[in-house]
Amino acid sequence: MADRVDLGSIVRVDLHGRRVAAWVVAVDVEPPTGVRLRPITKVSSVGPPADVLDLARWTADRWVGRTSAVLRTASPARHAASWPPARPARRAPGSGDDLADGALGRAGTTAVRVAPTDDPLRWAAAAGRRGDALVIVPNVGRARWLAGRLGREGHRVHLQPGAWVGGPSGGVVIGTRSAVFAPTGPLRAVVVLDEHDEALQEERNPTWHARDVAVERARRAGAPCLLVSPSPSLAALAAADRVLAVPRGEERAGWPAVELIDRRSDEPGRSGLFSDRAAELLRSAEQPVAILNRKGRAAMLACASCGELVRTEDGAHLMVERDGELVAPATGEARPLICAVCTGTSLKRLRLGVTRATEELAALIGRPVVELSSDRSDIRPGSVVLGTEAALHADLEADVVVFLDVDQELLAPRYRAAEQAMTLLVRAARLVGGRRAGARLAVQTRTPDHRVLQAALAADPGRLVDEERALRAGLGFPPSGAIAEVGGAGAAELLAPLSGRAEVAVLGPRADGRYLVRADDPERLAAALVALPRPKERVRVAVDPPRA
Repeated sequence: MADRVDLGSIVRVDLHGRRVAAWVVAVDVEPPTGVRLRPITKVSSVGPPADVLDLARWTADRWVGRTSAVLRTASPARHAASWPPARPARRAPGSGDDLADGALGRAGTTAVRVAPTDDPLRWAAAAGRRGDALVIVPNVGRARWLAGRLGREGHRVHLQPGAWVGGPSGGVVIGTRSAVFAPTGPLRAVVVLDEHDEALQEERNPTWHARDVAVERARRAGAPCLLVSPSPSLAALAAADRVLAVPRGEERAGWPAVELIDRRSDEPGRSGLFSDRAAELLRSAEQPVAILNRKGRAAMLACASCGELVRTEDGAHLMVERDGELVAPATGEARPLICAVCTGTSLKRLRLGVTRATEELAALIGRPVVELSSDRSDIRPGSVVLGTEAALHADLEADVVVFLDVDQELLAPRYRAAEQAMTLLVRAARLVGGRRAGARLAVQTRTPDHRVLQAALAADPGRLVDEERALRAGLGFPPSGAIAEVGGAGAAELLAPLSGRAEVAVLGPRADGRYLVRADDPERLAAALVALPRPKERVRVAVDPPRA
């Protein structure tokens, strides 16, 4: 079988009476003393090439997981006996794009801030004009749409995972997060579109992020890497050697008119979920969409005197009532049942829920209202759509999007809450289609001065960067540090040896039994976690969890 076995080949080996799938990760090596070699019984398929094998090892180490788990992602969905024959290179078609070509014409990593309605074809086509390229997008539908457009322009395209073996023959390899491990020809460009999207992060262990893997792969290949987003994450900005942006006029045109509906003067508990202005917009628009990112019920507290939400002293986090006092779950800050703004002592609960809101809205505006979530999409013409964040991912058309309760997102007890809230507004701007007659993005809020809302009002997500970076640096959160979330029955036993260690800090446990482990950089965090002896009970380690 020597002529069919190479690095990365997927083979079968007899172990303990059954044939086990494996990858060839080294050849011509001497076994350790006392180890008896077993013969390969079958060559199943070609597998990840040598450069991807090395990348898989790096990924497993960086995110504290098993290399085999990464190699499964990096392998073909269907076995292939051999690579297809090489095809002659051809010059990629298309005219130049000064910004895109210029961004890819420089070595290293470049973060590019674009308008929400920016056409991703310009970046993918620019990558294809340079030669063999890798393009990563967040979801399958967008990958298919973009691959079809590239093909119609004359580019040779390999849509993953179906065209896995075709990549080395040359052209543009395009797909979702798993495509970052797809085989390619000699890379000349790597592009990650919507790098801020959480869909680019693997949910299972190891919890690698396609953006970071793409940056590393481009670095190893000596190829330029573009991280494109309407609102670049702090992680992307930290990884970038330079930051570019589309012209200011182009960016503003990609945002609809933004209207903030200030509800601080509404009496908590009596004013209802829908302000008069929100009801007017949803009643009069042709294709309105309302967003309430809660399926069941969620509780907030507001001062009955001044209408302000009950928050921590710095205003960054919501507080809840617990055992006769106010407590911030995110920070542990506590105080008596007193409003920090006006010192009022009368607090009201605000309760929200999508199903109940659908019924109330239909009665209020006299139009049919359809509840849309991830598991329902029976939309009738002329209906108002009310749903969770899933509505922003649906294939809808809208002229008005109204956020009914954005404060739950802005003040969520997560270190990335501001970035994630801005992502929702970016998706809404994309759904509306930018600045055009009648298009509007309305936001009901009791925190109209929040930095996210002010950035959206100015159509300038870049305004978030400096303040967010300072907050993260003060807390030691990424990109100013590295964190991992550890849970499971064996979490306490696993982390016990880290007690008192100077290079890592262990926080917790929380009420759900999970711990947060923090270090100054990813390498130090990974080294500390990998060295720990594994307990018998189950443990789950999530490095860089997006919702910590």
